[in-house]
Amino acid sequence: MNQPELISKIVAFLEETGIRVEEKELPADTFLPGLDLGPGCLYLHSEKLKYPGDLLHEAGHLAVTTPEQRFAIGTEKLELPFPTDGEEIAAVLWSYAAAQYLELPPEIVFHENGYKNESSWLIENFGEGNYIGLPFLEWAGLTAGEKRAEELGVKPFPHMLKWLRN
Repeated sequence: MNQPELISKIVAFLEETGIRVEEKELPADTFLPGLDLGPGCLYLHSEKLKYPGDLLHEAGHLAVTTPEQRFAIGTEKLELPFPTDGEEIAAVLWSYAAAQYLELPPEIVFHENGYKNESSWLIENFGEGNYIGLPFLEWAGLTAGEKRAEELGVKPFPHMLKWLRN
C-alpha cells in the first residue's frame, strides 16, 4: 500500500470513530511533520506528513482524553498538563489497537524515528501481550483485559469496546 492509500485508509477509520481530520496547510515547526491537534480534530498536511502511522498516535491523544479536554485542545481552555502521563501511555496503546484493527503492521505506527528510540521495545512487548497502558484504557471504558472481557462476555484487548472516551 502506498502512502496516499495508507493515509486514506487511516483517515477513513478515524472519521468513522468520530475523530475529524481536516486537511490544512501547516507550518514547518509542528511537533510531528504534517500533523497538529485542534479542538476535537486532527489537522493534516498530507504533503508534509512523513509517517502515516503518526495519525493514529495523535488520534489516540484525542480518543483517550475527556470530551471537555478533547474540544479544548488548541484553545486557551485546555487544562495543562496535556496529555497527562496516563493519557500518553494510553494513546500509545490505543494506536496499537487501531493498527491491529486496520490490519497494519505495528511498524507503521511504531516507526524507527519515533517513540524516543523505543519502537522495537513497544512492538516486542505488545506482541507478547504486555499491554502497557491497558489499565487506563479499561478504566476509561474503551476496552477490557482478559479477565474483565471474560466477565463481560466480550473479546479482550486489542479489541476495543469503543474508540472514544466519554
